[in-house]
Amino acid sequence: MRTLRVNTSRPYDIEIDRGLLDRAGERCRAAVPRVQRLFVVTDSHVGPLYGERLVRSLEDAGFQVGLHTVPAGEESKCSRCLVELWEAMMAFGLTRTDGVAALGGGVVGDLAGFAAATVLRGVDYIQIPTTLLSQVDSSVGGKVAIDLEAGKNLAGAFWQPSAVLIDPECLNTLSDRIFSDGMAEVIKYGCILNREFFHLLDRCGGRQGVMDHIEEVIYTCCDLKRQVVLQDERDTGTRQLLNFGHTIGHAFELAGGYQRWTHGQGVAAGMNWAGQLGVTLGVTPACVVGDIQNILAKYQLPLDIPCPWEVMTQAVGLDKKRAGDSITLILLTQLGCAVRRTMKKEELLALLKPLFGG
Repeated sequence: MRTLRVNTSRPYDIEIDRGLLDRAGERCRAAVPRVQRLFVVTDSHVGPLYGERLVRSLEDAGFQVGLHTVPAGEESKCSRCLVELWEAMMAFGLTRTDGVAALGGGVVGDLAGFAAATVLRGVDYIQIPTTLLSQVDSSVGGKVAIDLEAGKNLAGAFWQPSAVLIDPECLNTLSDRIFSDGMAEVIKYGCILNREFFHLLDRCGGRQGVMDHIEEVIYTCCDLKRQVVLQDERDTGTRQLLNFGHTIGHAFELAGGYQRWTHGQGVAAGMNWAGQLGVTLGVTPACVVGDIQNILAKYQLPLDIPCPWEVMTQAVGLDKKRAGDSITLILLTQLGCAVRRTMKKEELLALLKPLFGG
């Protein structure tokens, strides 16, 4: 087992090990020894695959277990599902000394985490991520949220988990599309923080190559994010570097109604566009953009996504890194090194306009 200690305001461990799902009960008991009831939240895809195994492991460890299933997909990360989740927790008899476990990908982790942060003014929760994206990114760092009609993740909180339990064997049931979705975030870490890691991913060349190094890949991503979160837990400075490709990527997701394009696909195209903006601004060497484009192609990730100009304008205006009428864009000075560049919203839109051919 590989373990990382995250010494945030609520310290916790990230544990990475094949077969960990079947030992989740004992690991949860170690993480939250006083908890008697655990309310498990999963989705309609993950529940049939892993729900019974998790419940059995938790019950064997002495927990009283409730299981709540939401429809799979981004549309479940909404206020309606949040209210239904709160009510189900109350019907289960959840108290302030009980806890929540999130079994699934980023949607489940965000929704269950936000519910845990707010129900009874906050209860313990444990992340058990089952997708590559959630294992390397969204389960770590304590950001939890739901979407609003105006955009993604606009209502949320910072609520650190009590533990993150990662079983790489869960990745075996992912489709190639969803595996590639997670690879966008994996590649992002190489782009912004670790050139050698980027080159390892480039040499892996695809899903099988990554799976041959999967424990190392997950551990490296979690460690890089851990280091950034410890410097800036509340996302006011350095942590914003983790949003490389996201400002533009969220516009691409919005253009597809959060259904046609996955988060990772949006981020991939967003990284390509951010690289091109960096070249325009004289910050990013042109060869770096070529490196990004080549590795995205190896993992079947898009370089561009159709997006109406009015949607791009709307998404940029809603970006959470805004401060007044300014926005912070993340750019690369070289592979493995990112910087923040603050500019007026109008300046960013003027830079983006040529990429639309206008």
